[in-house]
Amino acid sequence: QVQLVESGGGLVQAGGSLRLSCAASGRIFSINTMGWYRQAPGKQRELVAAITSGGSTNLADSVKGRFAVSRDNTKNTVYLQMNSLKPEDTAVYFCNTVLRLTGWTSETNYWGQGTQVTVSS
Repeated sequence: QVQLVESGGGLVQAGGSLRLSCAASGRIFSINTMGWYRQAPGKQRELVAAITSGGSTNLADSVKGRFAVSRDNTKNTVYLQMNSLKPEDTAVYFCNTVLRLTGWTSETNYWGQGTQVTVSS
């Protein structure tokens, strides 16, 4: 019923930049929070950044000052601009969204398939 299509991952040298995008489509009535999590090998999935429908943002301490999250509500798309990348940012990045489907009264949590970000030293 809902698809989250991520793009923008890849290989970059330390100090470089990448921009991730995640577009939600389907029978969507409204979208609450959109955001990004990441999971490095052998580690738990962690929140990187999130943004509410009103534009309030929450960023992990480890990325503050380097990453920025934004969204385009007309396109149901969330972006993660990643600057000054470090090798420790290497992980699979997952898009996450909390939304309400058309005809439903409750919200549901959806995940994208993940996109690999690799930062070389």
